[in-house]
Amino acid sequence: MARNPPGKVLIINTFGIGDVLFTTPLISNLKTAYPDVYIGYLCNRRTSPLLEHNTKVNRIFIYARDELNVIYKRSRRQYWKVFGAFVRGIKEERFDIVLDVSLSGFTAFLTWWIGIPYRVGFDYKRRGFFMNKKIPFKGYEDKHVVEYYLDLLREIGVPIKHKVMEFPLVKEDMDWASGFLKENGVPVRGPVIGLVPGGGESWGKEAVYKRWPAGSFAKLADKLIEKSAAQIILLGGPPESQLCEEIVRGMRNPCLSLCGKTSLTQFAALAQQCSLIVTNDGGSLHAAVAAGSKTVSIFGPVDDAVYGPYPFEGHMVVKKDLACQPCYRRFRRAQCEHIRCLKQLSVEEVIGKVEAIL
Repeated sequence: MARNPPGKVLIINTFGIGDVLFTTPLISNLKTAYPDVYIGYLCNRRTSPLLEHNTKVNRIFIYARDELNVIYKRSRRQYWKVFGAFVRGIKEERFDIVLDVSLSGFTAFLTWWIGIPYRVGFDYKRRGFFMNKKIPFKGYEDKHVVEYYLDLLREIGVPIKHKVMEFPLVKEDMDWASGFLKENGVPVRGPVIGLVPGGGESWGKEAVYKRWPAGSFAKLADKLIEKSAAQIILLGGPPESQLCEEIVRGMRNPCLSLCGKTSLTQFAALAQQCSLIVTNDGGSLHAAVAAGSKTVSIFGPVDDAVYGPYPFEGHMVVKKDLACQPCYRRFRRAQCEHIRCLKQLSVEEVIGKVEAIL
């Protein structure tokens, strides 16, 4: 690293919810080592709410690639105007160092072209050509993604003292969550359990391969209501609304469904006030963990040692431990249509973990 402590650091992560939350320990350690450091963060629009109330982040830059592509098709002149303003915004900050976990040759080139003098990142498929310090990398394996991100700090000599993810919430969202629970009579009954049956938006159509069956979620919800007088709240994004409706139709007992009806910050505020969140692997898991919830997470193709709750205390993972599991390695899922790792996972196995947490 440069001899002098950095005055301004730019962090780049254009991936999903979990990935951005995985960088929050990196932010905390930077602030501990250099209390006066100015931190900029380049992310996508969907993940920006994770950082908007983080007082350690001074400025957020939104790289909306899909929106830029639409503009480009409509008007190249308008595209260069919008993209130029985006680049100038970064350049005018005069960052000393960039910590880039995007695995992108484009952002490596962009920060070199802008003139950020020291650039640190992973050399994935030789995309780190424009980095000063490039860490050899083939994929996340053998340790958690958070530890990979913290490796960037280790490379530049920053001590690691914090390993907890952060998702700061504001009073407005906390009041909304409390109000919702009160209006629905939730506080006066049994434990409040949030179920998140989707697979996250980052996988797109492939998210179906991360989902425990809807029928299993319906049976789980009924058993929790009948055994523990639990209040069940179904949660998820707009693309998962039909999935939640299927679960409601498959249940014998009534529940509350907020699928597609909460913002990301409202979801986290509500998760924080639940007794427990039961969720498939995905961004919802990490948002709940970072907000301070207890979780039971269901893992199929993905390695929980790499993408599971971090840190692990207060959380439980349920998985089948088949010989073929995990089959998602180096950003590729094996060609598997049977998905036995999820379909053979019984309701009783999940309830066992839930009861252990409660």
